Amino acid sequence: MDETVIDMIVAVLMFGGALMSLAAAIGLIRFPDLLSRMHAASKPQVLGLLLFLLAMAVEFRSWKLLPILAVAWIFMLLTAPVSAHMVGRAGYRTKHLRPELLVIDELDDVVERAQRLLREAEEEALENEEDDPRVDDDPGHEHAVELDDDELLAGRGTAEERRLNSNAQHPGSSPEG
Repeated sequence: MDETVIDMIVAVLMFGGALMSLAAAIGLIRFPDLLSRMHAASKPQVLGLLLFLLAMAVEFRSWKLLPILAVAWIFMLLTAPVSAHMVGRAGYRTKHLRPELLVIDELDDVVERAQRLLREAEEEALENEEDDPRVDDDPGHEHAVELDDDELLAGRGTAEERRLNSNAQHPGSSPEG
């Protein structure tokens, strides 16, 4: 091919890539909310990088360079949507969005259901809370070896069990050293 034609193809590809990057930058500045800005940052940037990489491939005309360029584009293709998704979710959770700009809020029902289930689980845990004999509910008692006064008063557990429980709480005091 003629060198002038190759230079024109490279120039068109580089100009297209620069326009995509410029569109991403303008979108970051001009769009009103986080979700729109995230879209502007990820979509045209991936296409802009592809155009730049194609320009490099055409300019250098080397088969050895193609796998490296392909890997660079694949990494960008994989990481840009994931990072945009994570930024969007973080923005949604921290209320950094404008709900009046959303056409459909698909996460609203999911978040509301998750919060309701969490409240129900916490209420159930409080209702079903039992006196756990492994918990020292009287930390000021005289005998540091025993775990729980309730266990001692009820006569549950042998002296050997209390000694083993004591060693579990104080690992440095075990007979093994």
